[in-house]
Amino acid sequence: MLELGGADAYLVLADANIERAAEICAVARMINGGQSCIAGKRFIVAAEVREAFERVLVDRMQAYTFGNPRDPETKLGPLSSVEARDGIHAQVAESLAKGARVLTGGEIPKRPGAWYPPTVVTNVRPNMPLYDDEVFGPVAAVIEARDEADAIRIANQSRFGLGSGVITKDLARGERIAAEELEAGMSFVNANVRSDRGYPLAGSRSQATGASALISASMSLSTSRA
Repeated sequence: MLELGGADAYLVLADANIERAAEICAVARMINGGQSCIAGKRFIVAAEVREAFERVLVDRMQAYTFGNPRDPETKLGPLSSVEARDGIHAQVAESLAKGARVLTGGEIPKRPGAWYPPTVVTNVRPNMPLYDDEVFGPVAAVIEARDEADAIRIANQSRFGLGSGVITKDLARGERIAAEELEAGMSFVNANVRSDRGYPLAGSRSQATGASALISASMSLSTSRA
């Protein structure tokens, strides 16, 4: 598999349980401190629930406090390098300069090392780095959608197509959107995107081609014969 990045989109529909949605999205965003190709990065939220979702998401993200990476209780360690941290901050700063608004985080801590706080940014729009590009760190971009169709359009507008998620109380609705509407290699309903040797890890669009774990996935569903 050739995998060239990801900006996984999560659709939070108007009927979603907001507490559960925020928990799923925070976990999705903070996988490995946000340094994962399949981490959630764009959170596309129905207009009527956006503010409520943001309040809970900020609370969930702020629970990821800095700590020693060797401590099992630590939820957030430093990023891979100071250079990587500075690049993420530049993406945030440019997006803010173009009209986005930070709800929490967004500032480099006054401490040595490659630290960056859990950050939530709203009012994210096209032509901002947080909308267009992969952000490889603990920054959640909240994008408002008018309705389901608009959310799907925004999700598919990206050049990335690795993973995606749909959060809704209506399981059939979520499965339809995930299976038929979202242009991504993997789509999950009411759960964060994850990899497992029991099924293929695949992508679509210009940023991923092929699939991994095909043999192990096939074998797990097969019965060996002499």
